[in-house]
Formats: sequence, C-alpha cells, structure tokens
Amino acid sequence: MISEHYKKKIFILISVSVIVRIFLANFTELGNDEVYYWTYALYPDLSHFDHPPMVGFMIQLFSFNLFFESELWIRLSSIVLGSVNIWLIYLIGSRINGNRTGFYSAVLYVSSLYGSVITGIFILPDTPQMFFWVLSLFYIIQMVEPNNQIKQSNFLFIAFGITAGLALLSKYTSIFLWIGVFIYVLIYNRQKLKTGILYLSVMISILIFLPVILWNFQNDFISFTFQGGRVAISDKSFFRPDYFLLEILGEFFYNNPINVVIVILSLFSIAKRRIPINPQIKILLSIGLPLIITFLVISLFKRTLPHWTAPGYTTLLIVAAYYLDISYQEITKKGILPSILKYSLLLLGFVVILSFLQINFGLIRFENPNKVSAQSLGKMDISLDIYGWRQIGTKFTSIHQRDQQNGTFKSNTIISHRWFPAANLDYYAAKPNQMNVLAIGYISAIHKYYWINWQRGGFHLGMDAYCITTSHDYSDPVVDFSQFFTTVEPSDTIRIERGGKHVMNAFVYRLTDMKRLPKW
Repeated sequence: MISEHYKKKIFILISVSVIVRIFLANFTELGNDEVYYWTYALYPDLSHFDHPPMVGFMIQLFSFNLFFESELWIRLSSIVLGSVNIWLIYLIGSRINGNRTGFYSAVLYVSSLYGSVITGIFILPDTPQMFFWVLSLFYIIQMVEPNNQIKQSNFLFIAFGITAGLALLSKYTSIFLWIGVFIYVLIYNRQKLKTGILYLSVMISILIFLPVILWNFQNDFISFTFQGGRVAISDKSFFRPDYFLLEILGEFFYNNPINVVIVILSLFSIAKRRIPINPQIKILLSIGLPLIITFLVISLFKRTLPHWTAPGYTTLLIVAAYYLDISYQEITKKGILPSILKYSLLLLGFVVILSFLQINFGLIRFENPNKVSAQSLGKMDISLDIYGWRQIGTKFTSIHQRDQQNGTFKSNTIISHRWFPAANLDYYAAKPNQMNVLAIGYISAIHKYYWINWQRGGFHLGMDAYCITTSHDYSDPVVDFSQFFTTVEPSDTIRIERGGKHVMNAFVYRLTDMKRLPKW
C-alpha cells in the first residue's frame, strides 16, 4: 500500500521531471538519430533497416499521425512514457521492500542520463523499449513473489510475454528479458520448465515479433545481418582494450557515475551476503547482469555503444535502491534522501544544464573561425550535431524561393550521400518547402533511404537537385555526385551563428542534368 507521504514525494518528483523535460524537448533541435526515426513514422513499415518499427509507431501515435510535427510533438512519447516509467520503477521497488525502496528506485532512475534524457526526452528506439522493459519487470517481479496463486501467476506470465514481445518490437536487445527469465528458472525454479505457461508466454512474444521476422524474410534478413555484424566476434577480431575502456566510461556517463558506483556496491554486498536477497532481487539480477556482461565482453573486440547496456543498469538500479534502504538504517522513517542520492540528482542537473547551454549558446569555443578553413569550421564541436538545422532550413527556404522566382533553378529535390544529414535536411529544409530528399550511396550508408528513394519516385535522367553539406560534417559534393550529374557547382553559403558567434557553414550546391542513374 502506498503511503500518502511517499505518494506526495513521487508526485513532486514526476511533476518536476516532466516540466524540465518538456522545456528541454521544446527548445532543443532534433538530433541525427531522432530525425531519422521521424522517417519511420513518415513511411511506416513492418520493420526497418536499423531497428524494429515501434519507435515510428510511437511518433505516429503521440503526434496524431504527424498532424503535429514540432520537436516537442515528435518527442512527446518520450515525455509521457518516461514519466510512466518513474511511477512503474517506484511500484517495483515498493513491492520488493516498501515505499522507501520504491522512492529510492525512482530517484536513481530520474538521476540517470539514460532514464531522464536519452529515453525521457529524445525519441529513439530506446524510448518504447524502456517502457515495455520496465513494464515487463513490473509483471515478472510479481510472478516470482512467494505465495502467488496459480491463476494469478499464469496471468502475470502471459502479461510478461506480451510486454516482452512489445519490447522486442522496439529493440533487439530486449531478448535479454527472456534470457534473464530462463537463467532464473534454470537456477532457482526448474519446475517451471515443466509448465506449459512458460512456453505459451514465449510463443506470445514470438507472435508479436513476427512482423519483424516477415519483413526481414522479404528483405534478405538485412536488418538481422546489419545488427548482427555490429556485435559478432570472429577469428579476425582483434583484442581492443581501448574499446573496452570507452564502453566502461560511456556506461558510467550514461547511467550517472554515482549510480553505477551504488550498483557495484550493491553487487559486492550481495556477493558477500551482507544483505538478504529475495526472489524479486534474484530475477532482477538474472535479467540485468547478462546484458551488461555480454556487451562488456564484446567491447573487448568490437566497438560498442554504452546505451546498449543501459536497460541492464536500469534493472540493477532497483537492486541498488534496495541496498541503500537496507544499508542506511539511520535514515528516518520520513524518507529523507541519503546524501549520495542528492549528489546523484545534482550531478545530472549539472550535466543537463551545461549541455543545454553548450548546445544552444556555445559556452565552450572549440575553434577560431579565422584559423580553420570554411569547410572544417565546427568539425570538433559535437554539440553542433543537434544545433543549426533550424537556421539551415530557414535560410535555404529563402534561397529556394529566390531560385524559383528567378527561374534560375527549379528543382524540388535535395540529394544527400548518407542517412544523416539526409534526415536532418528532410525535416528542417525539405518539409517546409514541400520538397523531397533522396539519397545516393550503398545501403550501408543510406539505410532506410534505400526504400524511401523508391517510395518518392526515385531518380530519372535529366533531373536537377540541390545538395547541402555542412562544415561540421563536410562531404565534397563534387566527389560524391560528379559521376551522376553533368555539373556540380556551388550556389550559396549559409552562415550558422550561435550566441552571436559564427560556428558553422552550410554549403548549397546545384546538381544539374543527371546523366547516370545510381544502381546500388
């Protein structure tokens, strides 16, 4: 039962989190990945080159099928589902060891960069995955509670099968939900292997995931091959301690260094049997640890991304909260936060505020525009990944309208060489002008644009097009497209400013008279 005291605290925590995240979502441009996943909603399918389809469905659902298309509406599912996640995490912790453990769990989740920003603001496949992952945890920890009735246990297992299937429909790494369940069953409850409900739940997950399998079957299993190639270790793989170090540092940063330290301390305490563990803690460990360990091993040989392991850390944050509650007996029953949790929240706040100011105002200047070439200005500033596209779109609109009015260039197509900046240009430059973006390159470079090209009518001989490339991520259009167009010539240079300073250039090219069709 939830006490009024903690109900008030969790309400305040969620409310403050929502207000902050709405502000940040509204005043921050979409990143490379986000605008790319916007194309999932623009051209929905059973699955896609990079990921399953759920992120696109979420964008469609919360934007009313793209009726509203501002950054906030595109990201709205992250705001809403991220808030529900806080509540679910609280409920999970409360069921394990009372309201205080639940509240500590929620605070740890909010103080995680992954929980509050990556899945709570940005729209990525991780957004629906995290929601269905946490919902799956909510069902599975109830299923392993002692003295469960058989009917109740069966219902919970079926519910887990549904939510785990929906998590798989969001991101492939959700398979670790089922891996964790089987690890738990094999170690702690082998009798479950003899029950039909286990296999029925597995079948439900597979049926939900079936559209992704069908899409891959129709497309030569290209998504499975692409993602599998990113993690497969072969006899040609070399030992790379630098990759391992980057993975470790990334995991600390994404999940909050203080949180990771608490997780490690909790695992040591469990290993030393200093704190009691119940079946709920055992199932959380069975689900969280394999995901983290798997990608740590892979990172010894291949480049990995730290957000891949984040669902595992999120799972273990509940274990960490349980550890804090058991260990901090001197905390009063009023539920005052331990200092370490306050520091965790403060660290997140510092990182978020600093990042927002850097992205929008450029507190740190990485280059002097007078000492670098026009084609490389801003190349060293990673914050420009998520800034400048609004200016590019506005200023390109003026260029396009001028060319249309003068009759000098009447193309309604923009060409790009890669999925980004193709998607950035699609959202910020092409959409306001009712233009199309097409991409020329191997499928490994253009990803979903391989299919979008076809849906937009593709290429034809004699066509003209614009090309826009930035100094932050410069690619020479003459090199990229001269084999396809009779002429490739510069038209305009767009000056991008931030905080009154010149930080980047965008170069507009005219590509005229396509002489050769791309055949990739």
